[in-house]
Amino acid sequence: MQDFLPGVLYAFAALFIILDPLLSVPIFAAMTKGQTPKEIHKQAFIAVAVAGALMYIFLIFNTMIFDILGLNMPSFQIAGGILLFILGMQEALGIDIGKTKDHTKSAAGVVIGTPLLCGPGTITTVMLFSTDYGMLIPFAAITLALIATWLILYFSAHIQRILGEVVTDIMGKVLGMLVAAIAIKIIFAGIMAMI
Repeated sequence: MQDFLPGVLYAFAALFIILDPLLSVPIFAAMTKGQTPKEIHKQAFIAVAVAGALMYIFLIFNTMIFDILGLNMPSFQIAGGILLFILGMQEALGIDIGKTKDHTKSAAGVVIGTPLLCGPGTITTVMLFSTDYGMLIPFAAITLALIATWLILYFSAHIQRILGEVVTDIMGKVLGMLVAAIAIKIIFAGIMAMI
């Protein structure tokens, strides 16, 4: 039990950084502009539900997915770490690689849910945590991260108004650097496991 709380806190912090809901605030606010508070709250719930469903699926069925595809964890760590590093650099440098430019064709909740919140980096992290900690700690961490993300999206218009675009942008870049640092750690672990 004494290892449970530190494990949950570490996993929650890592997932929250990778989900980076603050990065989604300006996009979500722009996509839901003019909608009623009820509709905005519905879109926030959809975004978190989409991201959560994907995270829980990969938490529970990760080894089965590996077996079907004939993969092992070290190769997935390295590939996932590289993708995560690219995502971190995207956020830190403010560049877009393979992101959909026209967000208006899809509902805000779905676009924010994936790939913005739950993309390859999030899925990789969830699968790695399930290997390191089992099911309980990542499950609790995912739940906490989803609740925190939902609250941020729920109050996105207020956050955007309070922080302003400049502060939100700076926070996104700092979180991007932290994501890149986590990615390097994952890549290193995968290489060591291969050796």
